[in-house]
Amino acid sequence: MTLIAGGCARHGARPTDIPEAGLPPSFLLGTFEDDYGIAYHIGADAWRQGARTTYEVKAWNPAEQFVIARNALTNPSAPELWTRIDWMRLEGMSPYTWAYCLSAYEAPTRESAAATRVAQRASPRTGCNGFPFSRMKRIVSSTP
Repeated sequence: MTLIAGGCARHGARPTDIPEAGLPPSFLLGTFEDDYGIAYHIGADAWRQGARTTYEVKAWNPAEQFVIARNALTNPSAPELWTRIDWMRLEGMSPYTWAYCLSAYEAPTRESAAATRVAQRASPRTGCNGFPFSRMKRIVSSTP
């Protein structure tokens, strides 16, 4: 199971705190597995975790390394609430090449999700609100 960090959104977020839509980094797109064995498919418009959880991407912020998404209505927890996913590249942890932290996963608004700042990339083992970032490795299809 992926560890999820809690965190309280900073109150009083201004509209300028909401990232403008950017392009997702190419290394984040594709099919992956985390270090807990959970499968992911990440595209420009959706982040799918396992068979039941989908985050509908609303804005990529590659400069600050996070994405803002709305939880799908069909999600088993926190449907239609807002999520902020922070990521970071990993060096020397092959086959894992990047990691992520769910900084906010049940924020009431897009603004409050964007304003949540709990990820500490300098400490990936504890920098996700006291928990480790989830490490990701690419899954290569063997289908010709």
